[in-house]
Amino acid sequence: MKKLVMVFLCLILSVTGRVLAQDVQTGAGILKFKELVHDYGEVPEGPRAEFDFVFKNKGSKPLVISDAVAGCGCTTTSWSHDPIFPGKKGKIHVIYNTLQRPGNFTKQVTVKSNASEPVIVLQIKGTVITTKDKVTKN
Repeated sequence: MKKLVMVFLCLILSVTGRVLAQDVQTGAGILKFKELVHDYGEVPEGPRAEFDFVFKNKGSKPLVISDAVAGCGCTTTSWSHDPIFPGKKGKIHVIYNTLQRPGNFTKQVTVKSNASEPVIVLQIKGTVITTKDKVTKN
């Protein structure tokens, strides 16, 4: 009986070891953002509101951002198309055009990559204040 249990344990350990080794070999990049939502607060109308969403590749394989799509034409994005190696950082630069857009805003940016989680949604929000709004508050 002891021999049968020992054989069974060895078999389980052998299979488990192979599965874990395969997982390490086929591992993917892991896209970990410092923050998923950025609140600009109050921003003046006219200048562009810009922000860098910083991320780190916490996975075991190089990470490539294939796209970062803004939900509307008032928001643009840019990023490095080079691979981000394990342990390295990257950023998605997001620009919101405040011109003629007074009031509250909430916009999304959909990031697509070869990471273990291939789609991540980022969000920017804030309030565009016009010169007239500033005079009214004072």
